[in-house]
Amino acid sequence: MGRSAPKSLFSLSLRPERKCKCYNEYFVNGYVFHTEEYGQGRKTYNNGVCVKGSTSSELEVDYYGRLEEVVELQYNNEHNRVFLFKCYWYDTTNRGIRVDPHYGLVEINSKARLHNINDVFVFAK
Repeated sequence: MGRSAPKSLFSLSLRPERKCKCYNEYFVNGYVFHTEEYGQGRKTYNNGVCVKGSTSSELEVDYYGRLEEVVELQYNNEHNRVFLFKCYWYDTTNRGIRVDPHYGLVEINSKARLHNINDVFVFAK
């Protein structure tokens, strides 16, 4: 106690500004991601998202989705920005996913949408 938090951390603890910006593409970790709509008709585009995760039961669960929108939230000044991916998530339980045993390639059943989810956003990091 007695130590103050940096201004950047303090501004993130407050709510973001009321305006946000949306983008069709975003460059992160050496990759360019396009929204599904923006990529339609292009020769190549990347709209697939994978989030490594785990559940409370200690089972490793990976989440797969398609990028629908890139959202930029700004907090108090232009240096505190957060980018989020809004995704269309797939149900990867039971018959929703298949992994090739030899190559490790993941196939997703595109008709198996994950319903009743409260959080469609993930940090673009």
